[in-house]
Amino acid sequence: METTVPVRDGELWADDSGGDGLPLVLLHPGVGDSTTWDPVLPALTAGRRVIRYDVRGYGRSAAPTVPYTLVEDLHAVLDHFGLARAVLVGSSMGGATAIGLALDAPERVAGLALIVPGVTGVDDLMPVGFREELEKLATAGDTEGIVRLGLGIWGRAGGSAPEADPVAAAALRAALPAWFSNYGRQEPGAPAFDRLGEITAPTVLALGEQDQPELVRVNEEMARRIPGCRLVRLAGSDHYPTLREPEAVARLIADLYAESA
Repeated sequence: METTVPVRDGELWADDSGGDGLPLVLLHPGVGDSTTWDPVLPALTAGRRVIRYDVRGYGRSAAPTVPYTLVEDLHAVLDHFGLARAVLVGSSMGGATAIGLALDAPERVAGLALIVPGVTGVDDLMPVGFREELEKLATAGDTEGIVRLGLGIWGRAGGSAPEADPVAAAALRAALPAWFSNYGRQEPGAPAFDRLGEITAPTVLALGEQDQPELVRVNEEMARRIPGCRLVRLAGSDHYPTLREPEAVARLIADLYAESA
């Protein structure tokens, strides 16, 4: 069921599959909106309650008008649905959000499935020159140039070009308005990298072996720092594992869910 979740000075689009039992909450990446979960959704909703939502400015959620944090909004989503605890599944930006909540309110997190996760408290993971090139393309209004630039970094498994990888290109293209509407309003969360050893929830971390090398290195180190974390290497994935290897992603989430329930 689609619904609207009130957050501070705004609202989010959300979808709740319904059902009983421990829920799964899906947190999308910054290079796409909640539709990036579509390839794995049928497998996840079979016998489980699944909630997903669009971050402010993404998909069907309104752009922000005030400063906000992703963890604060996640708290609001859990409160809206009356969830004392949930299994969090976070991809990239969503992974950083899930980690933030696991440190901020560990009693609310029954399990963590981290898919090519970001994390606060590390140096900029963007390749050298990326931000300068992005600014140049944005100033010129070259949306397709930005998509091509992004796929060259995050879409290597699909050929690194829109014409070779139309599905990932569409996901990235749809995310671009949020990049600009959220700039200066989405506040960074508290540094988490040096606190990963405090996580107590069962955790699996999946990295894409074709992702950008620096993020692969950071994901490996994150898995080492999180107590008991199981590291899964997805050989056919870049920064879009739900598009590249949906069966493998659905399986690792289901395994983590079974461990957490």
